[in-house]
This record gives sequence, structure tokens and C-alpha cells, in this order.
Amino acid sequence: MSSNPSDPLADQVFQMTGQSVAKCYQCGKCSAGCPLSSEMDLPPNQILRLIQYGDPGLDAKAVECYSIWLCLSCHTCSARCPQGIDLPPVMDVLRQRSARTGRVHRQARKIVAFHRSFLKSIRSHGRLFEVGTIASYKFRTGKFFQDLFLAPRILLKGKLGLLPHSVCDRKQVRRVFESTDE
Repeated sequence: MSSNPSDPLADQVFQMTGQSVAKCYQCGKCSAGCPLSSEMDLPPNQILRLIQYGDPGLDAKAVECYSIWLCLSCHTCSARCPQGIDLPPVMDVLRQRSARTGRVHRQARKIVAFHRSFLKSIRSHGRLFEVGTIASYKFRTGKFFQDLFLAPRILLKGKLGLLPHSVCDRKQVRRVFESTDE
């Protein structure tokens, strides 16, 4: 499902996820149960509230906040919501829009770097290649020497392989990625 970028964000969220943010009546149970709400700049219920207004400025505030990148997609919020709103897919849409429009919160840049490195590994091998993911992440963040002395110990214990293991049908994995690319 694709949405028109000129539609209000609430409409785009509904088109892409089937979740109606209008159903939220601000009880706060999602925020009270969220394991990371204390680290967030906006708790989940306030993000939904911003989207409910349908104001482009408030939509931008929701897309630019740090909270959307902290969401663990643990579904605690969904389990607690009396209206049955499944919030993690909403957060996914907000993250996609944030990345696509270049409005990623500055504190979330390392999260985005890891996300891209992780997905690059899955796309290439069909499964996670840890050493490649770590190298890609270090390159993206410029943190080349962070954890430098930890790597030899992990390698000596056989916890990481130096060569990737790929799934048999990598073409099928690539097709999954191609079907989701915009």
C-alpha cells in the first residue's frame, strides 16, 4: 500500500497500517507501559496526539522526534491499549517518513546507522553477518576504535565468524527487499 505524500499524516498512517490514530483518547496506558518512555522526548500517546490534529507543523514534529527511533516494537503499548491501536506499525511509518525526508533526529543517527548496516547484511546474505554489520556500522559512525580490544577476545572464543554464511535462495530475500523499497 502506498500513500500520497500530500495527504495528512494520519491518513497516510491509516493507508499504510490500517491503524486509526483518531481512536486514541489519550488514556496514556501506552506511555505508562513503554519500557523506554523515560528516555523519550515525546511519549507514545503524545506522538499520536500530534498526528491527530492533522496540522503539517505538528506532523513534522512527530516525524522529527527522537522517540520514534527508540521504539522497540515490543507491543507492550498495543497490549495495554483499550482501543486496540497497534502502535509499532505507526512508529514504522513515522521512521520511514523521517528517513525518506531527511528529518532524522540528530540523537538517532547512530540508531539509523545500525539499522542500515543490519539491513544491508540481511539483503546481501539473507541472514546477519555480524563482522560485516559491525564493520559497516563503524564506517557509518566513524567509531573505528570503539570496542577495538573486545573484538580479538570474541573472535578467539569463536563467537563471530570471519566469513559470512548465506542462505540458499538469496534472490528471494532480495525480492522481499525490492518489494518494500520506495
